Amino acid sequence: MYIRKSQGKDLPRMEEIYALARKFMKESGNPRQWASNSWPPSDLLRRDIASGNSYVCVSEEGKVIGTFYFIYGPDIEPTYRNITDGQWKDESPYGVIHRLAGDGSEKGIGAFCIDWAYDRCAHLRIDTHTDNRVMQALALRLGFVPCGTIYVVQDNDPRIAYEKSEKVHA
Repeated sequence: MYIRKSQGKDLPRMEEIYALARKFMKESGNPRQWASNSWPPSDLLRRDIASGNSYVCVSEEGKVIGTFYFIYGPDIEPTYRNITDGQWKDESPYGVIHRLAGDGSEKGIGAFCIDWAYDRCAHLRIDTHTDNRVMQALALRLGFVPCGTIYVVQDNDPRIAYEKSEKVHA
């Protein structure tokens, strides 16, 4: 597998992968996180691609099998400014991964994408819905520590906030 920046031509495949991810989430006990049949919306994905922060995971055969949003910098995620029931462990610039999804065709797509991002900045923050046990387990397996609760603008459901930093050890 390898990672590359998403291109406009990838949008239909990305939308297919998100549809598969929504179905998987519902079937695995997480019916609310991306409950809308159009999350993430196409206009958001287009903006992600245009900003240069959208990525795809590609199989050795050249097929797009995963997708995610990744950005790095100081204080880049406004929803992370207000964390409850805990606190961030490292206040240095960080990378954020959002909208991570794979098509399920290969084992380890999510871990591969997260590891790729961590290789580019050794301080990552992610969040996931309280019902998303799959992502929670993946985050813990990859060395992330839960830091508290954040809320996103899309809904009022709490999200568990995780952090992994070379400066902080679990």
